[in-house]
Amino acid sequence: MSATTVPGTGPDAGAGHGTGAGIRPATVPRERARHTARRRQLGACAALMTPFFVLLVVVFLVPVGGAVWLSFFSDDQPGLGFGPERTVFAGLRSYRAVLSDPTFLAGLGTTALYCLLYLPLMVLLALVLALLLDSGAVRLRRTAQLALFLPHAVPGLIAAVIWLYLYTPGLSPVVELLGKADISIDFLGVHTVLPSIVNIAMWSNLGYNTVIFYAALQAVPRELTEAALVDGAGPVRTALRIKVPLVRASAVMVAMFTLIWSLQLFTEPMLLSQATPIVGSRYTPNMYIYDAAFTRNNYGLAAAASVVLLAVTVALSYGLSRWSNRTGGAARADEEGTR
Repeated sequence: MSATTVPGTGPDAGAGHGTGAGIRPATVPRERARHTARRRQLGACAALMTPFFVLLVVVFLVPVGGAVWLSFFSDDQPGLGFGPERTVFAGLRSYRAVLSDPTFLAGLGTTALYCLLYLPLMVLLALVLALLLDSGAVRLRRTAQLALFLPHAVPGLIAAVIWLYLYTPGLSPVVELLGKADISIDFLGVHTVLPSIVNIAMWSNLGYNTVIFYAALQAVPRELTEAALVDGAGPVRTALRIKVPLVRASAVMVAMFTLIWSLQLFTEPMLLSQATPIVGSRYTPNMYIYDAAFTRNNYGLAAAASVVLLAVTVALSYGLSRWSNRTGGAARADEEGTR
């Protein structure tokens, strides 16, 4: 008597259904685990990024939006000037006034000259000092780092007061010693006041940027420098051909931050303006903004100047970033071609 096979219960059918039933229970928990891991990652990212976005909105976007809004309004007096002032919509009048004001344009030129002097000096000197610290030429390395970084801990206003004392004739021991040697230097003269301001900024920020470069040099693989020494390369060639290209990203970061800080030049010339008539009340764009807001009480003009300065800062920072990316890509292409 032959055995009958119930449909769907034979060996072949059981294998087919068993395979389908075996995949589903295995894949469902995996998909759930993946979704759970993704949700956890997104939650962790949101928790970590939320303080940044809150600070970005509160500290940057809200003030910038307020400045842009304020720049479109102005305080006018009705009639012949009698009666209380009223705030009216002025459109782009404040921007036209700022961009046609020769004192504001002269302040931009002064800041541009300051950047041309300060930016390359800062990057080069900080990089050279970091290379000296990394090479082991400085025996008391930690003492040297502390001595370089200590001026950065001094507030900018106090640093400007110290150097103003050293610049002022009749008070400065430096000027007195130079006078005894028949060397006459007016640190607050027409052609020397800007280098004097550069010197104050260099003294305050050189150690900070040196520490950044030194930290980047510590990440350079020692195998590369040792291989260069085995091949007969001296310390200078090793620094220029091995170390400097590998800290290029740090150099770009230092240059960008230095550029942004340079465009915010205010404290040093504001204090020096009390000692020399060469530094006027609108010597830099930031001093122009301060004078417009708190001396002339023209808040629309001050807001417009602030927006213009912000646009210049963003444009220069973006241009520096694009230039560094382009030159970096060309350098990497040359290296791959030589290999």
